[in-house]
Amino acid sequence: MPAAAARKPRPNDNPSSTAPPERHRHITRPTTLDILLQQIINGLTLGCLYAIVALGYTMVYGIIQLINFAHGEVVMLGAMITLGVIMLLSGQGVPALPSVLGGLAVAVPACMALGYFLERFAYRPLRRAPRLAPLITAIGMSIVLQQVAMMFWGRSPLAFPQLLPTTMHEVAGASISSLQIAIVLICLAMMAGLALIVYRTRLGTAMRATAENTDVARLMGIDVDRVIALTFVIGAALAAVAGLLVGMYYGVAHYTMGAMLGMKAFAAAVLGGIGNIPGAMVGGILLGLVEALGTGYIGDFSDLCRYAPLARLFDEQCANGGHLVLFGSNYQDVFAFAVLILVLLFRPSGLLGERVADRA
Repeated sequence: MPAAAARKPRPNDNPSSTAPPERHRHITRPTTLDILLQQIINGLTLGCLYAIVALGYTMVYGIIQLINFAHGEVVMLGAMITLGVIMLLSGQGVPALPSVLGGLAVAVPACMALGYFLERFAYRPLRRAPRLAPLITAIGMSIVLQQVAMMFWGRSPLAFPQLLPTTMHEVAGASISSLQIAIVLICLAMMAGLALIVYRTRLGTAMRATAENTDVARLMGIDVDRVIALTFVIGAALAAVAGLLVGMYYGVAHYTMGAMLGMKAFAAAVLGGIGNIPGAMVGGILLGLVEALGTGYIGDFSDLCRYAPLARLFDEQCANGGHLVLFGSNYQDVFAFAVLILVLLFRPSGLLGERVADRA
């Protein structure tokens, strides 16, 4: 395999992979710089998706110090519900944009209701229980939601329709699709909107007060239960939109798509600083870039034939321009968790640090 080919992104139907389907990219001049720019574009797109999902984890942890491992399944249900409505409306001859808006009009309230249900009936009764109890409950709810989705939509992956024209735009030799531009702009708008809510509204002030000290917030007249419930609801609304964007980006939806996506988004939240909203945004984008660049170049760096001492040891495999690659692009999932381990080892508070007070 030539070195450039080893770095070229490959199409993959797995929603947790870095490379989007072939229709979402086109590299016209596969030089080293072009491939680097292409991987950065792919990484920024993927990182924005990670950041939107990571915000749900970091908001909940910032207020009640709970890792809501069912959040990835909320993303999955958002994608599934939106897809179902889109297929229904498309079958009636409704154009693409109204079908998408109709799907979101159903999926967002449904996910918000699910977020409220999770908080009210799964987590609120265990709020003063030992930390292990709500953690196990979150994992259990994740499994339950996966099985419910499997019963409704089956085990087979569902193809997401192509809702936007595959217009490609050249950027310094690399290519970015209209869908990638739309994903980045929508994610940035959602991040900005959430930042305005958290830092410029009374609800955001109540959320930050509750995160700082629940008991003092109650004494100040804040309805803590309502604030925590609204935090889950807002995170679920973001997850519903993220589900649509992930489904459109990869062209596939599956009942297990939220598991790996949720774990990577959690890694992004830890990277930026769990409980820190700007940190989740930064961590998501950085993780997307690390994963994309790692996937694009791991094949070259792990090619033993490019190192002269090792090439002599494997003379038969490396003869006539041969290659002996240890790790290919299918190892892209390793990078997210390698980053998570490194952050936990050397900077447990994340790049921007935690914004929550330690509570007994």
